Amino acid sequence: MRDLNTLSLDAVYAELTRDGALAAMVKLAFDEDLGPGGHPGDVTSRACIPESANTQAALVVRQAGVLAGIRCLPTILNRFAPSCSLGVHAADGQRIEPGQHLAILEGPTREVLAAERTMLNLLSRLSGIATGTAGYVQRVAHTRARLLDTRKTTPGMRGLEKYAVRCGGGFCHRVGLYDAMLIKDNHLAGVPIDQLSAFVARAIAKGRALAQESGGLRFVELEVDTLEQFERVLTAGLCDPKSSPSGVIDIVLLDNMTCDQLRASVRMRAAAGASVLLEASGGVTLETIAEIAETGVDRISVGGLTHQARSLDLALDIA
Repeated sequence: MRDLNTLSLDAVYAELTRDGALAAMVKLAFDEDLGPGGHPGDVTSRACIPESANTQAALVVRQAGVLAGIRCLPTILNRFAPSCSLGVHAADGQRIEPGQHLAILEGPTREVLAAERTMLNLLSRLSGIATGTAGYVQRVAHTRARLLDTRKTTPGMRGLEKYAVRCGGGFCHRVGLYDAMLIKDNHLAGVPIDQLSAFVARAIAKGRALAQESGGLRFVELEVDTLEQFERVLTAGLCDPKSSPSGVIDIVLLDNMTCDQLRASVRMRAAAGASVLLEASGGVTLETIAEIAETGVDRISVGGLTHQARSLDLALDIA
C-alpha cells in the first residue's frame, strides 16, 4: 500500500475503496432497508407513491462542518436508485454551512426515498469524523505535531473512516495489522527490561522479512510506557539506522505519558542524536492536545477521531 499521507484526497479515496468494501457495505445497507430477494421492498412508498412519479431532491446541510463522503454517492445510487441522475455541488474536505445544497438528485420518487437513509447515514457519519478531526487539527496548528487516527474504527468502515480523517486535515496511521508493524505492550508481556532491546531487534528483523513478499512495511513502531524502556532502545542503537539497519525503529509510541515525560523523551532523543519520530497517545482530548503537541512530539494519535465522532446533521429535502 502506498503512503496515504502523501496522496491527494482523490488518490486516498481510490486506495481505501479499491478492495470493494464500499460496494459490499452498500449491498448490506440495501438488504437491511429493502430486504434480500423476495421481500416487498419499500412498502410505504409503494403504497403512497405512484410508480411513474418523479421528483427532485436536494441534499442539504443543517449543521456547519467539514464534508466527507460525497464521493460515495454514485456507488450508493447505483444500488438504490439506478435511474436517478446526480448533480454534485460540493467537494470532500470542504467547509459546509447550514442551508447549503451539496447535491441534487432527480428521478423516480420511489428510488430517491429508498436511497435517502443510507446516503444520510453514511455522509453524516463521515462528515462528523471530518468535522471533529478539523477541530483537533486547529488546536495543534501552531506546532510541528501531526494528528493521526487509529484502528478504533467501525468494523467494515475502516477505509472510509480513515478517508474522513484525511478530509478533516488529519493523517492516517497504519490501515491494518498487515501494512505496518507496531510492537505493543501485549507483545512485550513477560520480556524482562534487560532483554527488551534484543527482543525488539529480533522481532523487527523477522517482521521486515515476513513483509517483503507483500512489498514491505510502511513503518516499524514500538510502544513504550516508561522512560526506562525508551532509554534502553535508544542506547542500544535501535533508533539509529547507521547502528542497526535491519532492526531500526521508525517511530516510538509514548503511551499514556505525562507532558513532563513527553518533554523528557524529546530531550533524550536530541541527546542521542536519533532521528526516530515520537508519537504521543492515550487519553488525548480537545482540551489536552495543544499542551501535548507543545512538548515537541512529532505525532499524536487519537482514537476518539473515529470512535467518539458525532454525526453531522444533513437532510434530504424533496422539492
